[in-house]
Amino acid sequence: MMAQLQKLQDEMAKTQEKLHDEMVEVTVGGGMIKAVMTGHQKLVSIAIAPEAVDPDDVEMLQDMIVAAVNEAVERSQALASERMGALTGGLGGLGIPGLM
Repeated sequence: MMAQLQKLQDEMAKTQEKLHDEMVEVTVGGGMIKAVMTGHQKLVSIAIAPEAVDPDDVEMLQDMIVAAVNEAVERSQALASERMGALTGGLGGLGIPGLM
């Protein structure tokens, strides 16, 4: 059982490392705002289309940026959960009380 736990720990560490390189990309406002984030919830970039910049409606631009970043965070968290869940889903079979 200890060997299984060590193997699982190693696989989880490798998966965490891979999440650093995996990206999620989100667009809002019909593609006017694009946010890119890693699987570790680090914002990599924000792209703003020139037509999204209206000096008379800065609030709309701010709202779109917030929406893009929030959606990118949610997708990044879902990606991490999916990747880690694929590994931890089998923990219940190890017979460790209270683990799953």
